[in-house]
This record gives sequence, structure tokens and C-alpha cells, in this order.
Amino acid sequence: MNVPEQILQYITGLPEAKQTDIQELHNLILTILPETKLWFDNGKNSENKTVANPTIGYGFQTIKYADGKTRDFFQIGISAYTTGISVYILGIKDKTYLANTYGKEIGKATVTGYCIKFKKVKDINTDILAEAIKYGVQATSKN
Repeated sequence: MNVPEQILQYITGLPEAKQTDIQELHNLILTILPETKLWFDNGKNSENKTVANPTIGYGFQTIKYADGKTRDFFQIGISAYTTGISVYILGIKDKTYLANTYGKEIGKATVTGYCIKFKKVKDINTDILAEAIKYGVQATSKN
């Protein structure tokens, strides 16, 4: 199964309300990043044990660790969990930027150094989310 098929299977397997919200976010990100590389992480480790929520990823960056090793990874991720949704904006060096820049305007969401969490898409300002995503991709494309 290819990545777009995995993403479709993940979205259609969600409860209806989450399915609608994740599809809306997926469409929003594809509008912002129409030529993006797609990823799908099913949340399972090499022993097929669930260690995280499944995540749809967008974009491409190479992360360099302190020990000199590198890993290719996505820049933006979305994931549904029991009580809400997380949008991950990965690789931003300044861990206060998202909260300081978008936290007050985004709506009913918790904003951390790399994650924007909310219950439903209707609780947030998607224009502000789009700005945060664009910033994240621009900032991590320089890495």
C-alpha cells in the first residue's frame, strides 16, 4: 500500500467527527504545500507495538542530532487522538516562537514549542494555523 492509500485508510478509519476534521486539515496543508512529500507513520515500532498515535506527515527535512547522526523526517504532522488533534511543526530552533507568535490568535488551542493541540478544527482560526505551518516549513527548509 502506498502512502496516499495509507493516509486515506487512516482518515476513513477515524470516528466521523475526527474524520471530517483530519480531512479538512489534510486538505488545508495540501493547499499550502501542493507539491509536498507525504509521509505516514502508523505509530508502531519495529516489533509492531503501538508507541504513538498514527501521524500524517508533510514536507522533508534532515534532522542532525548532537552525535552527528542524521534522520530524514517530515516538517509538518497531523494526528488525531482520543480527545483532540495535534498539529506538529517540527524542527523550529526557537521553542518559544509558535506560542509567542500564534498562541493568542489561534483560538482554543494549546501551543508548545512544536505542537498545536485543540479539540476540533472549529475551535481554531485556520488562517492563523496556515501562517504557523508556512512559517514552520520556511524555517525548517533552511536547516
